[in-house]
Amino acid sequence: MTKQRMFSQRNSHNNKQKSPVQRFLFVFGMVFFLMYLVLGLMIIFWKEIPLAISPAGRYTFGGLLIIYSFIRFVRLLNKNKENNE
Repeated sequence: MTKQRMFSQRNSHNNKQKSPVQRFLFVFGMVFFLMYLVLGLMIIFWKEIPLAISPAGRYTFGGLLIIYSFIRFVRLLNKNKENNE
């Protein structure tokens, strides 16, 4: 395969436009990733949090929220990669 043909195939693959629904769902997923991440950090670092939880419980719950946010982020990236192919 010639370089010109390889370049044109790669260029056409990169120029594919996402549908508005796919873009909206990607942005929506990123918003929820950030929301879970910030919520986890707030629970861990906010000392006067209005929840009756022990410090160990706060760290555990906040850590679980942060882990869950990164799981959602990885799933979102994998789904986005599949939709681009």
